Amino acid sequence: MKILGISAYYHDSAAALLDEGEVVAAAQEERFSRKKHDSRFPEHAIEYCLSEAGITLADVKYVVFYDKPLVKFERLLETYLSYAPKGLRSFLAAMPVWLKEKLYLKATLKKELHNLLGNGDASIPDLLFAEHHQSHAASAFYFSPFDRAAVLCLDGVGEWATTSAWQGNGKQLDALWEIDFPHSLGLLYSAFTYYTGFRVNSGEYKLMGLAPYGQPKYVDLILDNLLDLKDDGTFRLDMSYFNYCTGLTMTNRKFDALFGGPPRKPEGKLTQKDMDIAASIQVVTERIVMGLAETLHRETGETNLCLAGGVALNCVANGKLLREGPYENIWVQPAAGDAGGALGAASIAWHQKLDHERTTNGADKMSGAYLGPAYSADEIKAQLDRYGAVYERLDDSHLFAKAAEILEQEHVIGWFQGRMEFGPRALGGRSIVGDPRSSKMQSVMNLKIKYRESFRPFAPSVLADRVSDYFEMDSASPYMLIVAPVREDLRIPMTEEQSSLFGIEKLNVPRSELPAITHVDYSARVQTVHENTNPRYHSLLKAFEKQTGCGVVVNTSFNVRGEPIVATPDDAYRCFMRTEMDYLILEDFLLAKTDQPHWDDDDSWKEEFELD
Repeated sequence: MKILGISAYYHDSAAALLDEGEVVAAAQEERFSRKKHDSRFPEHAIEYCLSEAGITLADVKYVVFYDKPLVKFERLLETYLSYAPKGLRSFLAAMPVWLKEKLYLKATLKKELHNLLGNGDASIPDLLFAEHHQSHAASAFYFSPFDRAAVLCLDGVGEWATTSAWQGNGKQLDALWEIDFPHSLGLLYSAFTYYTGFRVNSGEYKLMGLAPYGQPKYVDLILDNLLDLKDDGTFRLDMSYFNYCTGLTMTNRKFDALFGGPPRKPEGKLTQKDMDIAASIQVVTERIVMGLAETLHRETGETNLCLAGGVALNCVANGKLLREGPYENIWVQPAAGDAGGALGAASIAWHQKLDHERTTNGADKMSGAYLGPAYSADEIKAQLDRYGAVYERLDDSHLFAKAAEILEQEHVIGWFQGRMEFGPRALGGRSIVGDPRSSKMQSVMNLKIKYRESFRPFAPSVLADRVSDYFEMDSASPYMLIVAPVREDLRIPMTEEQSSLFGIEKLNVPRSELPAITHVDYSARVQTVHENTNPRYHSLLKAFEKQTGCGVVVNTSFNVRGEPIVATPDDAYRCFMRTEMDYLILEDFLLAKTDQPHWDDDDSWKEEFELD
């Protein structure tokens, strides 16, 4: 039986297809539309999922939407009424979209599904609706490796819930308690994202990356004024400081006064104050997450914890929870945000509506998150030939050895292999890779390839059986969702002069023998690479290890700032030619930048992608 899950109309639209309860395919619409965080109906993602399974929409039994729009509309109306007459401008801005599309979402979905069927006589599949946090919880638990677990979901807001606790056992997934809008950890973090000049719903990871450059000077100010935090991790926000219920911004003048000035202008200069604020809200976030997780542990006695929701992408908090929390094991859904809701919604129909049992074998159900499209040699060749690209094809033994030599020479490779990743992280399917031992690699990748802020850290991909050789962790982290300290014996102590530096001045001080992946606080966002889920990426790391003795490479997503991760060989070649990447490897095709024909493209292409 085929079940299609959909998330759409808010941000990060996606589709996921289950066949007899197993994931066949999953992808975000942004990868096909090339519009980052695309919220539109995921037409292309659905078409891909159906194509991957070799079926049409007529072969699908159920289509499941990831939340309940009428309940969300109820929350919207109640919020505006409770704050009236404030918020009239925001209300008038929101209503046309709701009255035209979202309020009649069932009819809208049916229309879109009919369009996908074409002109055939087949009727559309049965349409079901799950709850938003229920979809998050299902995406976390049903695809985890655990028979039973506590489940914690944290995001901005679903219908009403912003935080929810669950307990999973077999096919059972029971709701325990929730914190409701407007009291939201996700929206609190987004308020600080906005205040420090980054874009809400995409810049939160920048705030997290900026935090180690600051000192948490504002923790008490936040706790004394913005929220009432209980010992059990539950909290209530003082809404007089926030504008997101009724306004078009996240914070207001009272918030500005508390922190001594207006929000930083987007793309404006980052100050030490911005870094200190980032450090402070990160500490508060970790304190809340730890408190909630400990409370859930006391209530359930579970030794395993599953996480989902946008806040679960805060890998610094996840790392602290793994190291210091009460659970033996933690598993985070790799598509923890709204995109993963498509997976969760489909699994709810399979396990709860259809009552199918759930089996585990010690491994999760995500196939390494490699659930997107792959391309054959003929498809790659055809796309390269359209550009007159110059390439050579190598057998694997030569390809991996050559790639290792290229990396050792401090060149950067665009790496395009196998199925595309589902979720926000590039995990060796659509990655840009480099030598982590290079002192110049971070600045080269940030400024000449990614065209993004210099402070942004890069992640290490490490051979799974060598993770403890480099980092203070001994567990798997295949989805790059855990931050761990670099081993102390690899660190380079700072001199007295270096220790006196502030903020971004610390950026160019090497922190370890792997400077390109060691953040300013001696941490790294670790991805463990496993032969069974990505044998070709594993082979690259093994070849680099053989060449250099180092079992780690730098891994960042294959895109430039504001662009979705590349999906096709065509996307990859264009990104390669527009940046200062040195080499491109598409499956077994190797391309050197110096061999390519002239690329007739000025910098105007940078306007193509809206800055995140």
